[in-house]
Amino acid sequence: MDNSNELRQRILALVQAFYEAEHADAPFIPGESEVSVSGRVFDAAEIINLVDASLDFWLTTGRYAEQFENEFARIMGVRHAMLCNSGSSANLLALSALTSPKLEERQLQPGDEVITVAAGFPTTVNPIVQNRLTPAFLDIELGTYNMAVENLETAVSPRTKAIMLAHTLGNPFNLDAVMEVANRHNLWFIEDNCDAVGSLYHGRATGSFGHLATVSFYPAHHITMGEGGCVLTSRPQLKKIVESFRDWGRDCWCVPGVANTCGKRFDWQLGDLPCGYDHKYIYSHIGYNLKMTDMQAAVGVAQLQKLPHFTALRQRNWQHLYDGLKTYEEFFILPQATPGSQPSWFGFLLTVRDDAPFSRNELVRYLDERRIATRLLFSGNITRQPAYQNVPYRVVGGLTNTDTVMNQTFWIGVYPKLTPVMLDYVLSVFADFLRPFRA
Repeated sequence: MDNSNELRQRILALVQAFYEAEHADAPFIPGESEVSVSGRVFDAAEIINLVDASLDFWLTTGRYAEQFENEFARIMGVRHAMLCNSGSSANLLALSALTSPKLEERQLQPGDEVITVAAGFPTTVNPIVQNRLTPAFLDIELGTYNMAVENLETAVSPRTKAIMLAHTLGNPFNLDAVMEVANRHNLWFIEDNCDAVGSLYHGRATGSFGHLATVSFYPAHHITMGEGGCVLTSRPQLKKIVESFRDWGRDCWCVPGVANTCGKRFDWQLGDLPCGYDHKYIYSHIGYNLKMTDMQAAVGVAQLQKLPHFTALRQRNWQHLYDGLKTYEEFFILPQATPGSQPSWFGFLLTVRDDAPFSRNELVRYLDERRIATRLLFSGNITRQPAYQNVPYRVVGGLTNTDTVMNQTFWIGVYPKLTPVMLDYVLSVFADFLRPFRA
């Protein structure tokens, strides 16, 4: 009878055959096949890793997670990568870590302010609110769709303790300006890198600049685990605090299945607990269980190998659309890369000009009827969303461009599965829509 290793290899060989039989790409039929804004891109390697991990039946964080964290930290140019169950959880962990009493005089306290933007994804802002901090909103630039830094210095008040910003759709924000202000005022700086894995700023990976940075592995993102996220840092103290918040708030740093890493499991005395209370059950933070499974991490290990190729395809697809739509600048504000950056684009943003003879909604509806998917820039102006009507916040310098984005901006896809044939179809539909306005 075959031993377990031989059986495993036979199973994985069948997985390869199953992939080839089940997941062949369907032909693209213009007007019938959807041109998505995003989606998972995978081959047999991801499924093989997934099945391989499931055969271990370890279920929680394990060998694949350890491998991914080590490889991803190296790729991103940081010391530590800590996996969790989503990019939103990563944002919650990163911001919550800064409320730790272990940071002493630099601990964020309720009522402290965090500078951010109102034009973005809600879960960049939500951890600020959930930790009883106050968002200080700045406007954005049209074109880059990142923070307009001219009001950044003005935004710093005596209560300002941190900056938390996302690189909009893969386009790095002005890191030089943000870091200069953060360093001069001794502010914590969190990079939301969820939409920007693979982007460079002056040749350095985004996600490596902040005290903490976050990543999402949702299927729409640059690499996927289905669900999943990660917190990045090069500071050992912040690493330990993040892991504590992620792992129930415990003080112990043993990995799952391991005990007594510190060598004095029954010798601690913390809080008002009796001396010798089991360190595995001492809690230093109000934490959660936000770990991921090893099956998810296994998918990520395979995806990591494809990241450079995915980045190149995103850049190629963005340029294809830019070259095709540049002739219509009379109608649109086209996207532009931040000076000094090389974006790994998440999408292609367009803003309908004020004097255009059509509205965003008319164009989006036309595209949708022809199976071309679109998305808005997430929350638009988050201060106008129903969930935030009673949330305390401060606005610095007005949100004029943020409101423009809310009313006139949308984006289309550039993700790696889109082919030049698909993008040519997209451009032809734009041409059909715009032709009457040039007659």
